[in-house]
Amino acid sequence: MARHNPTKYSHFSPSTGSVLPGAFYHFRSVMAVVRFLLLLSLLAFLPTLCFSQSDEEALLKLKKSFTHGDLDDWVPGSDPCKKKWFGVQCSGDSVVGFHLTGLQLSGSIDVQALFQIRGLKAISFINNSFIGSIPEFNELTALRALYLSHNQFSGEIPNGYFYPMQNLKKVWLNNNEFTGKIPDSLMQLPNLVELHLQSNQFSGEIPRLKYPEVLNSLDLSRNELQGEIPSSFDKFDVHSFQGNDGLCGRKLDKECNEAHQAVKSKGSDSNIVIGIMAVVVLLLLFAVFRSKQRKVDDDLNISNKEPLKDEVLSVEVPEVESTTTKRKPSESNRRSNSSKKGSTLDLFMVNDEKDAFGMKDLMKADAEVLGNGSMGSAYKAVLGNELTVVVKKMKKLNRLEKEAFGVEMKRIGKIRHPNILTPLAYHFKKEEKLVVSEYMPKGSLLYVLHGDRGISHANLNWATRLKVIKGIAEGLAFIHTEFATYEVPHGNLKSSNVLLNDNYEPLLSDFAFQPLTNLDSLPQGLFAYKSPEYLQTHTISPKSDVFCLGILILEIITGKFPSQYLTNGNGEVDIIEWVQTSISDNKVSDLIDPEISSGSGSIDQMVQLLRIGAGCTQSNPDQRLELKEAIDKIHEVHV
Repeated sequence: MARHNPTKYSHFSPSTGSVLPGAFYHFRSVMAVVRFLLLLSLLAFLPTLCFSQSDEEALLKLKKSFTHGDLDDWVPGSDPCKKKWFGVQCSGDSVVGFHLTGLQLSGSIDVQALFQIRGLKAISFINNSFIGSIPEFNELTALRALYLSHNQFSGEIPNGYFYPMQNLKKVWLNNNEFTGKIPDSLMQLPNLVELHLQSNQFSGEIPRLKYPEVLNSLDLSRNELQGEIPSSFDKFDVHSFQGNDGLCGRKLDKECNEAHQAVKSKGSDSNIVIGIMAVVVLLLLFAVFRSKQRKVDDDLNISNKEPLKDEVLSVEVPEVESTTTKRKPSESNRRSNSSKKGSTLDLFMVNDEKDAFGMKDLMKADAEVLGNGSMGSAYKAVLGNELTVVVKKMKKLNRLEKEAFGVEMKRIGKIRHPNILTPLAYHFKKEEKLVVSEYMPKGSLLYVLHGDRGISHANLNWATRLKVIKGIAEGLAFIHTEFATYEVPHGNLKSSNVLLNDNYEPLLSDFAFQPLTNLDSLPQGLFAYKSPEYLQTHTISPKSDVFCLGILILEIITGKFPSQYLTNGNGEVDIIEWVQTSISDNKVSDLIDPEISSGSGSIDQMVQLLRIGAGCTQSNPDQRLELKEAIDKIHEVHV
């Protein structure tokens, strides 16, 4: 049962023990917003009092509000941008966002500390252990992105909570324990592009979307929503609403009865009143903050999804220590357009399939933050020659010295296979490395399978998924041949490291990094170290890659997000246990994603793949399928 905390964000009245009337609650929400605006007006004239703290002091104050979590490099006396504090995103010397994912953080979140960070645009607390009502993030009116997925936040969100947050573009509240109605203020945000509320306990009707032309990613599935789906959501398919038995309408091929229609009109008068107040709020907000707007818009983005075109951030490249003589622009252009391998201002080309480029080209490019992963952060950059690349800042590849690191990267750069994404270049610096690869517009398999609800996801039919699995298997087999002497040849095979090209051909990335990775970072950085043999006996082998392949097969056929990807393993499906139980109960066909099983004549083939996945994920590596055996069995499956 979900916890309900009767705080100021609830409809519950502590004094009477009763539920407050809706109209009174709407009025109270609006008055709270007005009081907040008056406070903002005062702050505008008292900047020295309210913004005296540095970003460093504010972040340290935030850290103190957590009761658990590893933020060891957040220490006094060090600059969070220059020292590159873990999870902190900067533009120049200013903190503009942070992505504290999978750190088991708990306790409170000091919003007042966040309020002191003037340039803050994006925050992410995904996959942590926070509980209770949603904090007062609505005081952070400049936020563009709010990611709170996979926590234990609970209770109702006030109906007017989001009115002050008119800059919000991305809201991810999924996999929590929120209850009550979806706030009207959320559906009235003018810049809202992504909204993920799935796997909560939201109830009541879905509010009308005020700006349907702006929103392009929606997931309201697995809640307790009721009534007719508003016409403003017509462009989204049924998957955005599945798992809500009380919903009805043309999209679901389910007629709405009179009771649904009666509920629909309830409360419309109060919505008109609050709508008028919202207009006043917007005008006041615009007047107060127009002079304080900044050009940087650096929304954190997860799962390798392409951000909006206007979310641009200059590439932050480490300072280069080089004795290379500065060239004239014409000379630089000739150098960048050549195909010669080697170093260009300490950016070493290892792949001659694309025209060469240098550090100067990266420094001139506009970049968009793609997000953080287990090995570092990633940016999308468009170079002057129109080549689009992904620049990954790797902080855990510090095991080898410069010469040995270069030898390994050149070896990786020689790989040529249709299912492998080979790096283009790298930059060596003692405390971090840059690895540059070609950008894949469709993004990762993780995003297309679990995050996208557009045409890319719709195209993941049975034939496409089988093609993806076969491509992954072929790429992995090639890596095991080329790096046969490695303890674990790939080491980090998971859906976020499988990119899809325009033809849905899978490309494996971030492979063969195990010998380069700090020993103390291996268990947290590489997914192969989540295999049962490492967790139980601290041993690793090529069979650990087979385990990762099995997870991928089960993930693709069931459509479920594996709990093994999460730090604490909670909040999602233990896909291995689920499959093994279903096989024992002779209910394997129940595991298949309904999106590919409905009306299909290939159920037996899908079941065959599930059994292969189960064979690859046996806890005892001696009982696990050999890679060659698994690949042979995969190729026996046909559409």
